[in-house]
Amino acid sequence: MMRAMFSLAVLCLPVSRMTAQQLYFPREASHSSPQLPAAMQALAARLLPLLQEEEDKWSSLPTLFMVQMTAGRYDAALRTIAAYRAIYSRTDTCMAGIRFIQYHTYARAKLLQQQHHRQFPQAFRSAFATALQQLTPCNRFDTDSWFTFDLPAVTADFRRELDRWQQRDSIDVNNAITLCRRYNAWRVATAVMPLAAPLIAQENRQHYLINDSILIRTRDGAEVPAIVVRPKHQQQPLPVIFFFTIYTEIKNLSIAKEAADRGYVGVVANSRGKRGSSGEVTPYEHDGRDAWDVTDWISKQSWCNGSIGMYGGSYVGFTQWAAVKQGVHPALKTIVPSAAVVPGFDVPKENNVFMNFVYPWIPYVTNNKYLDNVSYNNQPHWRNLSFNWYHSGAAYRTMDSIDGVPSKIFRRWISHPSYDKYWQDMTCYREDFSRVNIPVLTTTGYYDGAQIGAMYYYRQHMQYRPGAQHYLVIGPWDHLGCQHVATPFVSGYKIDDTANISIHQLIYEWFAHILRGGPRPALLKDYVNYQVTGTNEWKHTASLAQMNNDTLTFYLDTSHLLRPSPSAGKGFLTQEIPLADRQGGFTYNAIQYPTISNSPNMTNGIRYESAPLTEALTINGAFSGQLHLTANKKDLDAGILLYEHLPDGRYFQLSYFIGRASYARSLETRTLLEPGQPAVFPFSNTRIICKKISKGSRLVVILNINQSPFEQVNYGSGKDVSDETIADGNTPLRIKWSGESYVSIPVWK
Repeated sequence: MMRAMFSLAVLCLPVSRMTAQQLYFPREASHSSPQLPAAMQALAARLLPLLQEEEDKWSSLPTLFMVQMTAGRYDAALRTIAAYRAIYSRTDTCMAGIRFIQYHTYARAKLLQQQHHRQFPQAFRSAFATALQQLTPCNRFDTDSWFTFDLPAVTADFRRELDRWQQRDSIDVNNAITLCRRYNAWRVATAVMPLAAPLIAQENRQHYLINDSILIRTRDGAEVPAIVVRPKHQQQPLPVIFFFTIYTEIKNLSIAKEAADRGYVGVVANSRGKRGSSGEVTPYEHDGRDAWDVTDWISKQSWCNGSIGMYGGSYVGFTQWAAVKQGVHPALKTIVPSAAVVPGFDVPKENNVFMNFVYPWIPYVTNNKYLDNVSYNNQPHWRNLSFNWYHSGAAYRTMDSIDGVPSKIFRRWISHPSYDKYWQDMTCYREDFSRVNIPVLTTTGYYDGAQIGAMYYYRQHMQYRPGAQHYLVIGPWDHLGCQHVATPFVSGYKIDDTANISIHQLIYEWFAHILRGGPRPALLKDYVNYQVTGTNEWKHTASLAQMNNDTLTFYLDTSHLLRPSPSAGKGFLTQEIPLADRQGGFTYNAIQYPTISNSPNMTNGIRYESAPLTEALTINGAFSGQLHLTANKKDLDAGILLYEHLPDGRYFQLSYFIGRASYARSLETRTLLEPGQPAVFPFSNTRIICKKISKGSRLVVILNINQSPFEQVNYGSGKDVSDETIADGNTPLRIKWSGESYVSIPVWK
């Protein structure tokens, strides 16, 4: 749900495990501005020979050119950027030429400055003009995004990293890489943004009619800020591409400009209270009605031809479903939600287990009229907050008190622990889906944290409106990849070549189909389109049910085996979990990095393993099952990790589940366990995976009791979990896991 600003996205590029070698970096450099440039250049020069060749060049090449630029090796940096663009072009030819244009232009300007003894501003203007000449109408719209920085955030990121080394004279390789990246981002930002801004404004005036200060009045009197961009030389009414978001960033202008370059009118509106609008920012609660009102306003403008399409991912996927909750506006012809979240269902809680990662998102989007990147980028603070809460044993609802900053939105959210009317009113719910009578294209990924939200919308729409014209595209992508452009490596795993596609280009092919009467995108051969990992093939079916033709059912046997049938006598395994203990490890029921590892996380877990498969098969779908148990407490949170144990001994994470026993049968109604009495915990809200499983592989299930600094800890007292403290965990959780427990895995044989 969080769309990182460009600076954060660059600074958080993954790096490989490097040597522990220490590099000299004088502590005085962190105090003395005059010494800093020379010290950074010397550090980068020492670092360059130590950078290791990596297979994942999509991620490693940006790291390399940032270090090269810090070292003053501008020729080398330009070659590295060119190599990166060549790799990027395999997935998205159109956008490759503008990637990292701000660094490319800066490096060219520095070379011009050195070779022709020019002042930097003059050299930059020359390099900028050359860069613009190399752009095309399919990518020029994005110049604002690359040349505009949140300077306070970029500066804070760099200073925070630099301050870590005030008391030392050396730095290890990995941290040296991070410091070089943040230093380079900071110095380029401060140098190019004031020079680029007037040049970009001049370029925009040549191609677009831009109105970026519109306030649209809603039915209840609120103000919604909006940007409208029209192609300058195409004055007739056009179809409109509409993007409704809580995120106020320069990228929004590029989104609207892209629509104009493609022959549409681009409209980007923000949640009430953002940008120039008055009022309070309240995530989720008003967006549906406001998006409908903006759609109505658009439909009445002279530049609209009566056809509107919406798209966007994560939070922006939610706003599309929210916009059609009360009925589809006559002018809205399609929605394209990617990785769409469902408030109350998968954010800020999953299967009613609240998750900490959303806590810093609240001030990120509400602290001011724009985005508080300075606060949000301070990841050490948020990580420390989670651990401070966890080790204190305090109630979950005191998180903001521990942080020292009251958060009424956080308090409001945790006061609704079930999927109740508060959440249901925010987006489509049950019969609301029956009224969604327009074509829909949903995209999500096997490694998308929001997949269960996206699939909730898909399944509910198909349930309440059978025969809906709803297309699904799913592949081995993460949260950003299934919205924008697939990355060749996901969580360290190299995806099949055929999965390297641009979702963004697919979305505009869809708009051409729906809004202009063009052909249906070639990828959409049927309603359900999925890439089978490990086969380099796409499959196409009419429904989710047709993705598989068999189901493997494995019972969690007391011998720690996954058996195709329950053992005679069934039996049980006994487990004791000291939930008040903070000395050991913690569970991680989520998408893990890397996807392939040498061992699974066994914290609080019991391992079950199948016999080697006698034939290859593909897992196509979401696993489900039942846990049969007897516990001494009234509630518990369980996690399930599903792996392929490869013949070479490594483990490939396939999927996972996290959920609360008291909400197992209904997320809307809590039913506590009876201590000492047998209970059944059904689970089905898991993630789809489509992957070929090799002959000789084994399937592994890790069943655990969730206990982590990054989610609520359910101590099992039966009280609201947000009110429980570590004192409620003084009596350990004791469970008897019955051999009647099973998992069902959909497969294609």
